[in-house]
Amino acid sequence: VQLQASGGGLVQAGGSLRLSCAASGRTFSSYVVGWFRQGPGKEREFVAVITGSGSMTRYADSVKGRFTISRDNAKNTVYLLMNSLKPEDTAVYYCASRPGSLSYYPYEYEYWGQGTLVTVSS
Repeated sequence: VQLQASGGGLVQAGGSLRLSCAASGRTFSSYVVGWFRQGPGKEREFVAVITGSGSMTRYADSVKGRFTISRDNAKNTVYLLMNSLKPEDTAVYYCASRPGSLSYYPYEYEYWGQGTLVTVSS
């Protein structure tokens, strides 16, 4: 599975962005997809995850209620809608995928996109 993240950019605090993660591969619908982020000087952290069918999602406490993860398996794409953005959301956002069950840990993901930069100004 190859992944390509896009949709990042510069936005003011309180604004919104939608990230996309486009995947190759005919079995994409069987893969869990997670979004992670890495801010300046910080470790990579979990943001959100969705099962292959899209029936189950989980979020980090820091984004719960503001971010929504979804997927369109017909388009082999996973989305991360980010609302009410804060300066502390500034980071490079990565999508990653793995077969099997949900995971919050980056080291359990096999495939990674290249990352897209989100900058939130105050």
